[in-house]
Amino acid sequence: MPGTRGLFIPGPTNVPQAVRLAMDIAMEDQRAPDLPSFTLPLFEDVKKVFKTRSGQVFLFPASGTGGWEAAMTNTLSPGDKVLIARFGQFSLLWADMCQRMGLEVDIVDAPWGEGVPVEIFADKLKADTGHSYKAVLVTHNETATGVTSDVAAVRRAMDHANHPALLFVDAVSSLASIDFRMDEWGVDICVSGSQKGFMMPAGLAILCVSEKALAARKQANSLRCYFDFEDMIRTNKDGFFPYTPPLHMLRALRAATDLLLAEGLDNVFARHYRLAEGVRRAVSAWGLKLCARDPKWHSDTVSAILLPEGYDSAALVRHAYTRYNLSLGMGLNKVAGKVFRIGHLGDLNEIMCLTAVAGSEMTMRDLGVPVEAGSGVAAAMEYYRAQGAAAALKNAA
Repeated sequence: MPGTRGLFIPGPTNVPQAVRLAMDIAMEDQRAPDLPSFTLPLFEDVKKVFKTRSGQVFLFPASGTGGWEAAMTNTLSPGDKVLIARFGQFSLLWADMCQRMGLEVDIVDAPWGEGVPVEIFADKLKADTGHSYKAVLVTHNETATGVTSDVAAVRRAMDHANHPALLFVDAVSSLASIDFRMDEWGVDICVSGSQKGFMMPAGLAILCVSEKALAARKQANSLRCYFDFEDMIRTNKDGFFPYTPPLHMLRALRAATDLLLAEGLDNVFARHYRLAEGVRRAVSAWGLKLCARDPKWHSDTVSAILLPEGYDSAALVRHAYTRYNLSLGMGLNKVAGKVFRIGHLGDLNEIMCLTAVAGSEMTMRDLGVPVEAGSGVAAAMEYYRAQGAAAALKNAA
């Protein structure tokens, strides 16, 4: 089919031209004497995306799942107790990894469509006077349900209970897209990946680790080798790596970080909110609902849209792909067959989002879903127009 496929899954996301070109280079010497002049400034600039001054960045050739494993094996020991909420496929998988790695896992199940139940966490932390919890795990943005949780509120609950546990955050589908403040929120380890807000191909686990978490590794006795922070610390300080790094990915990360910092992180977050809100206006105009049960849970990187009873979202995703060359996200696990997902993160603008809305609308109409032709497109379009007009007036002033 001619033309470019519309990619609106919540990752991998579109790769900007500058990032693609940055990767298209001849192979490099990973031990070249001038490599530190490239890697050391990169480490420092990636820290800015996490909004930290004191944290240390680690770049592993892996997915976000590898980042989870690195976080836990470097700071925890088998038998340690952790607190986590399970409210979607990725929080579920993180909890599963904890169990498989021999941790004692206190799982709080929440409805799929809500986020971390901060009040329950607060009660559990307050009751844990013996400080048996060694870490509190928060999935910042649950991709399966389009739900964003309040990390700052979890930190306040921990501080109110005077609890010394480490705070781990999965920000794979939120970092560089939704506001994240590592130092201000007291996050000890943040795990992200290259294929979402960083607008790169999958393959790089991007972590930032606090001084407190780095100190915890001295007591942790989990087996680790490839993901050992110690090896990275020893070599990264001089601008090198303990094994052959994927330099083409590091070049891409340099280009992606430059794009983010040039736009300005606050502008990046505002753009993601604006694009997401246009999609949400379309969903409302269709007469449909989001999986996120309340606006406070709304994600600015992905919208999980509930279809009416009797319609199969998997069939919708297949039809969009084959008929309109449009990739949408399917429902996972408990919401399989019930929701389809529009990813609206990364290298994206209003016109591109309108493509996702129009393609979804045509697909639903093809399958008999009772939505009015043009309703979602008009709602999103008018919202984007109004936002553009407001921005123009502000700039003129």
